[in-house]
Amino acid sequence: MQHVTVPGGVKVAYAVTGAGVPLVLIHGAEADHTMFDRFVPLLTADFACIGYDQRDSGETINPEQPYGITDMADDAAGLITALGHRKAHVFGTSLGSIIAQALAVRHPAVVDRLVLSAAIRIGRSVADIAPETAAELGRLRADPARNAMAIAHYFYTADHLAQHPELAQRFAGSKRTPAQQARRGALIPNAPLLPLSGITAPTLVLAHAEDKLIPPVHSLGIADEIPNARTVVLDGLGHVGTIQAPERVAAVVRGFLS
Repeated sequence: MQHVTVPGGVKVAYAVTGAGVPLVLIHGAEADHTMFDRFVPLLTADFACIGYDQRDSGETINPEQPYGITDMADDAAGLITALGHRKAHVFGTSLGSIIAQALAVRHPAVVDRLVLSAAIRIGRSVADIAPETAAELGRLRADPARNAMAIAHYFYTADHLAQHPELAQRFAGSKRTPAQQARRGALIPNAPLLPLSGITAPTLVLAHAEDKLIPPVHSLGIADEIPNARTVVLDGLGHVGTIQAPERVAAVVRGFLS
């Protein structure tokens, strides 16, 4: 990992792997850039994959003060510029899809093509979209060590967890401090309801058919707001497709970006 300081005083940790057109990868809420460890090698023949840690994630260092989704979008734009690129393709998943939407709205000149995976519409929360799911996850997360496997079932299919039970340990407890968790936890509920009709980047929305966290119909509805957006539904995938089936997600992404 290397570091670069972007406007706002954030020292962003990032790694560039591969060669070709730059592709920025924006990770989910409970993750850092390592969620793409099996995904990146499938793309490096065609793209310079830029994996980075968001604020309060991984090795990135940020001021101890509140921030929002628009600040995270500005960080991503600052990273693209700091690395010497005029524009880059952008892939965002889950929370990363929200940041990617804000990036495309606020900084259209730096976004070449846009992929929103397991997408959540910016300005909407899980409590809005699936209130029963949000309530149950809130209950389970009160004791994550005990309920890690039950939490994991919202992110992966039952078959995949049966083959990879170790994935549940990611939900057994956070490596973030309570202050970091509080700042991260406020991001989605407080995100602004930005208009998506002004997004000019060619956009692909990926919905995961077995996503128990975000209903696929919600993700697909985002495409209705973005001019000429395309959609793909990936059968058999839960919320975290880049970990469950990175080769399938990569094949769709390569096809769209190429």
